[in-house]
Amino acid sequence: MSRHFMLYADGGSRGNPGEAAFGAVISEDGKVLVELSERIGIATNNVAEYSGLIAGLRAINELDPSAQVLVRMDSKLIVEQMNGNWKIKNPEMRKMAIQAKDAHPANLIRYEWIPRELNSDADSLVNLALDS
Repeated sequence: MSRHFMLYADGGSRGNPGEAAFGAVISEDGKVLVELSERIGIATNNVAEYSGLIAGLRAINELDPSAQVLVRMDSKLIVEQMNGNWKIKNPEMRKMAIQAKDAHPANLIRYEWIPRELNSDADSLVNLALDS
């Protein structure tokens, strides 16, 4: 039986572009297993969001490369792009989408948009990284 992880990922920049960071929270059965956050230098908000997604998926793949994953993000853009509903026009974001698809088997991942207030744990990690 495969494991099921939930990934909350977020990213932000102070200025767009500006100082940027990501946050990601990985849980299983309601228990937080991993929290990730990192400053990534000067970047756009969307690059920071993708960075959180990629870091989270890579961490999940290290835990269990056959795990089912539900990704929940407050970035409508990234959720729709990763679901294949919206085109990725920006070349840098296209590369990051490929990195996300390579981080964990795409057929094992579902993407779901959530309102910002439901992503507060990952958002807090973004701000913690930016403030440190």
